[in-house]
Amino acid sequence: MTHEFPSWAVMWGLGGAIFAFCKVLAAIQARKVRAPAGRWLGFLFLWPGMDGHAFLKEKAPPPHGASWGAALAKTALGAALFWGVARLVEPPLVRGWIGLFGLIFLLHFGLFHLLALAWQKAGVNAVPIMNAPVLAGSLADFWGRRWNLAFRDLSHAFLFQPLKGRLGATGAGVAVFLVSGLIHDLVISLPAGGGYGLPTAYFLLQAIGVLAERALPRLKGRLFTVIVTAAPAFWLFHPPFVTRVILPFMETAWAI
Repeated sequence: MTHEFPSWAVMWGLGGAIFAFCKVLAAIQARKVRAPAGRWLGFLFLWPGMDGHAFLKEKAPPPHGASWGAALAKTALGAALFWGVARLVEPPLVRGWIGLFGLIFLLHFGLFHLLALAWQKAGVNAVPIMNAPVLAGSLADFWGRRWNLAFRDLSHAFLFQPLKGRLGATGAGVAVFLVSGLIHDLVISLPAGGGYGLPTAYFLLQAIGVLAERALPRLKGRLFTVIVTAAPAFWLFHPPFVTRVILPFMETAWAI
């Protein structure tokens, strides 16, 4: 007997499986850290970051009140985009993109930041996985220090460092972008049944942009970073994904 799952359920399932695999790698990397069982359980099941050494070993001072306000504001903005603004937009593709970015804001920028602050209040060094990417002064800064630090921490340890000796720093960096693209193709294009290769092309373009910055330092700056990351974003979140995965997910979420 076969079961047909909604495309959005396939997306979340693949994403969850990849996340679990990454957590196993992060746990292996931090296996020698001595920490209470509760701290280990928190790292494995209640924290999206992958820096086990920092979470398990280091202490953090209580967060400032302004940090809570910023995290709550980002959570509210994401919720407003997903459940409010998107409902008012007529063109399906635009509605889906607004809902998608609302979901990203709600989770990655909002709720994950609130979770980091809760851990910090408990004295745990939980560094938010998003580090004000809007302030990035270059593509290298954006991808290396500000966007999705969970993937950055893990890919640096298990991809960049092992490949650096064989391919050099440049080749290893390109390989990390390639793997990121393939992972996004798996989670985005496969459930959508279309747009194959576009997410990978997006991340290879980011690699080319980083190399261009090194060759031509005058390119470095926020404008170049915004152009390279935002302008081709429809390659990453391509129309088949938005219409076949995100929109059905939004309709399901709205009906709850």
